[in-house]
Amino acid sequence: QVQLVESGGGLVQPGGSLRLSCSASGSIRSINRMGWYRQAPVKRDLVATVSSSGTTNYADSVKGRFTISRDNAKKTVYLQMNNLKPEDTAVYYCNADIWRVGGSTTRDYWGQGTQVSVSS
Repeated sequence: QVQLVESGGGLVQPGGSLRLSCSASGSIRSINRMGWYRQAPVKRDLVATVSSSGTTNYADSVKGRFTISRDNAKKTVYLQMNNLKPEDTAVYYCNADIWRVGGSTTRDYWGQGTQVSVSS
């Protein structure tokens, strides 16, 4: 069984900062790409991804404000969000491409989601 558990969401004023964390646990052989997506209210959009070697990719709307990073030893991915705007309000989901012990290939796993609200 593999799980992704997120933390760090909340309510913040415009211009503020939040840091999201997502840790993977279970019978994991390896983790390839890890990333964050957000959904508000229906469509789930890419926010940022980071490869196992550290290559990053960002949505244009968050470039220069958000930073994705990962700690491979802790099987954890982070999203540092600065200069938050009301349009960043969404449920943020962690995603990881994981090779489970005993599996024949990798598959996508998702966290349960964490709410980020930006409002004055």
